[in-house]
Amino acid sequence: MSNVQEIDVYDIIFAGGGASACITAGRLAAADPTLKILIVEAGPHTRELQDHIQPARYFASLALPKETYTFHKSKPSQALLGRSVIVPTGRALGGGSSVNFVVYTRAAASDYDDWETTYGNKGWGSAHIIPLLKKAETFQSDSPNDTHGTSGPIKVSYAPNLHNVADNFLEVAAAIDKERPSTDDTSSFFHSDKYGVRHSLKYIDGESGRRSDTAHHYVYNQEKNTNLQVVDRHRVVRVIFEGNQAVGIEYVDDLVGRSGGVTTTKTARASRLVVVSAGAFGSPSILERSGIGAKSVLDQSGVKQLVDLPGVGEHYMDHNLIFLPFVATEDADTLDQIFRGSKEEVSPYEQQWLQDGQGLMSHNMSPEFDQRWKTYFANAHDKPVMLYLPLAAPRGKYFSIAYFSGYPVSLGRVHITSGLDPYARLDFEAGFLNDPADLVILRWGYKKTREFARRMKYFCGDLELGHPQFKPGSNAATNLTASPVDLAAPNIVYTKEDDDAIDEYHRQTVETTWHSIGTCAMKPREQGGVVDERLNVYGVQGLKVADCSITPDNVGANTYNTAIAIGEKAAVIIAEDLGIKGVSAA
Repeated sequence: MSNVQEIDVYDIIFAGGGASACITAGRLAAADPTLKILIVEAGPHTRELQDHIQPARYFASLALPKETYTFHKSKPSQALLGRSVIVPTGRALGGGSSVNFVVYTRAAASDYDDWETTYGNKGWGSAHIIPLLKKAETFQSDSPNDTHGTSGPIKVSYAPNLHNVADNFLEVAAAIDKERPSTDDTSSFFHSDKYGVRHSLKYIDGESGRRSDTAHHYVYNQEKNTNLQVVDRHRVVRVIFEGNQAVGIEYVDDLVGRSGGVTTTKTARASRLVVVSAGAFGSPSILERSGIGAKSVLDQSGVKQLVDLPGVGEHYMDHNLIFLPFVATEDADTLDQIFRGSKEEVSPYEQQWLQDGQGLMSHNMSPEFDQRWKTYFANAHDKPVMLYLPLAAPRGKYFSIAYFSGYPVSLGRVHITSGLDPYARLDFEAGFLNDPADLVILRWGYKKTREFARRMKYFCGDLELGHPQFKPGSNAATNLTASPVDLAAPNIVYTKEDDDAIDEYHRQTVETTWHSIGTCAMKPREQGGVVDERLNVYGVQGLKVADCSITPDNVGANTYNTAIAIGEKAAVIIAEDLGIKGVSAA
């Protein structure tokens, strides 16, 4: 793998170098090193940079924005009381896998089965996806089932036993929620609706303590292959067509473009295939600048239409996230020194990581709903309505319990606004809470979270600024100083007025879960689809999309694992289409 080399024509060009792109390009390059493959990525390289390979640094990197993130601001929303939301996305080789929270969760088997049965995408059901995900990973522990891999490039390990808060959360959950069973592995595809009893799983090498991202494990490990090219800090403008055949891309220097300078367009040509892989924001934008999309959007932006494909940029999905904060006792384990500490405070943990790859631095950390329940959850018992994650991050002795809805009903959209300018603002509507069913789910999540927290032995009160503003005298009123209640204590009784306060709180505070997907959906064209089951863009030749923008529906998990599945599946599909040997489906 070399950084830059001038070659007039490549076999395959990847427009974007995110998590899925690195997998697909890496698999194809390893199978046939004679293939000339180009990856053009707007962000920088991350090779051996501590901000990326040391997992616990993700929070500091997000809090002090660097060039490895792009921040997308939505239009103000009435559903959010006039608020806009800010959605960060990874902007580096490896995409989100290089900057995410390294949380290892996997979607329910029924999520992928829906892709195949509900949306007609043959070969995308769980029977096909699970073997690919096993192929991608090395599970660095004794697996409690046969759904994990043993020799793949991505390392997965259990977090060390350093978080007593998380352990106590699971103890309380088992004690007070007896209707929901526990499991050794919530990520086994078939038990996503259960509580875990083992420590959390991470995309971290358990031996070295390093982040397990796709750039290091699919691309950087092929440095001797000079036919695998990466051009970083360059942004793809559009796909070049001859007739309806994709033959290359145009791209510009991102350092110049981001600073407002005048860019010079560069061209790279592809003799066999162009793959758009720039994520839920970037991929539909590239397609629209290339003339593929709804006529109304393209006309407004002054782009000549090549293909009428109104689904481009529609169907934006995310998860609705809340961090509910509580005051912790002094003996609670937290990551506050690493997340918000000075260089001197961080140094001891960094030295331990450098020595043995261990320690804290190796961590991460109603009626409106009735119709949704009947049509989506009632017959899919492996789908989680809500996902919980106990955290211990804020400055001082606090802990938070994060909860997010696994399958929000509300949808958004992402479209270009200014012709071929890749730096113009996007017309972005997040769609959060537009459907009242999503408020019902979050309301239930808030109540459940408080019941868990106030029974935990590390609970010392509610951090009131982070809770709904209940009226004086309410049974639901928060308390900054409090002691844990008994496990058998009655639940808080909420009035209609309390429910309204919770709904307003969610409208004021709900945020992205950094899980942007769905804007180039793999569905039938007449249903708003953009690509078919072979990832081909409808209406053109020689062009595919391969990233999380293709998801036809949401997944009840963090989306990195789905990005891995898409990357591995795309490699198999492209190898089959182009007659490349050596890329197996399992």
